[in-house]
Amino acid sequence: MFKKQQQKAGDSSQQFQAEQMTVVTGIDEKRAREIVDEKLGETIKNYSLESQKIAEERIQLFADDLIPKLVKNSLLNGLKEPSVQMLLLDAQKTAASTERATDYSLLSELLIHRVKKGDDRNIRAGISRAVEIVDEITDEALLGLTVAHSVVSFMPALGEIGKGISILNDLFSKLLDDDIFSLPKGYDWLDHLDILNTIRVSHLGNMKKLNQYYSEQLSGYVDVGIKKDSENYTKAHELLQQVDLPSTATLVEHELRLGYVRLPLVNKDNIDSLSLTKNQVIINSGQVLTIPVNQELNRKQKDTLNEIYELYENNQQLKNENITKFIEIWDSYDSLKKVHDWWDNLPQSFTITAAGKVLAHVNAQRCDPSLPPLN
Repeated sequence: MFKKQQQKAGDSSQQFQAEQMTVVTGIDEKRAREIVDEKLGETIKNYSLESQKIAEERIQLFADDLIPKLVKNSLLNGLKEPSVQMLLLDAQKTAASTERATDYSLLSELLIHRVKKGDDRNIRAGISRAVEIVDEITDEALLGLTVAHSVVSFMPALGEIGKGISILNDLFSKLLDDDIFSLPKGYDWLDHLDILNTIRVSHLGNMKKLNQYYSEQLSGYVDVGIKKDSENYTKAHELLQQVDLPSTATLVEHELRLGYVRLPLVNKDNIDSLSLTKNQVIINSGQVLTIPVNQELNRKQKDTLNEIYELYENNQQLKNENITKFIEIWDSYDSLKKVHDWWDNLPQSFTITAAGKVLAHVNAQRCDPSLPPLN
């Protein structure tokens, strides 16, 4: 059997008839490669014949890294944006100028960030500058920039001290995985980064020592806590009962101080983002299943946790001892010990610019894809 198709149309109109028609809107992978090839012609036209072949091969390596990432992240339609195509042209020029394989990956990650964060003009400006200098930054300087950015940008979310330090060790182990390059020393790499506008060197003061910096950022790890069987310990349990919070999960053994308990927090500010995990029992096809469900704390429960934090013993000597124990655990990991020694011997204080943050972040994500996106 055949189904008769009929159409009517007015003057000057077009008619299409088909048993099955597939209309593709947007940019697919084939079209994305065509766009790259179109820009390729613009990029290499000013090179000599001898250089064109080399430039084309390098740009192809960059494209082979970029296109699959655009596909994986469903970002192919980002290539419609004229400003993204202009950045693609700049990235191709940089790719043509470098023989370093990791640069192609960095450039593709910068393009991905540009498509994702296109509405943020500050990030856009940083990405544009980063694309320009990928082929100029030395391997050692990039490593130093990435580690410095990671120290100030990535903190563990877990309140368990041992696991939190282990998470940081996993990160820095990946950043320092390449035995070819060592963390840079002296002033030259800082001058190099300053010239590239990825950092701003300050001649006033020095960087905080690592133990001071992390004891401030991870204060929930090193604050003294509440002594067991004390008056405040009893009061804390009473407060938890009043707001229906389980004492055993809310007050945990202090890993740095025997005989004390603490809230499982990275720092006090985390209280507002805490949630409570409760087991929910459901019956499915006659089977009883227990499913953990995260439940956000209400305002009264959060206020109670803040009140309990204020019950912590305020003893600077004990806190200093906790910081010492924290650093001892830190230094027991080879990668963290390297970061500690390097950081404490930085010769000058510096801040990382927008371009430096973008470049360091995409390089960190290249080493550890599980890292969160740049904010």
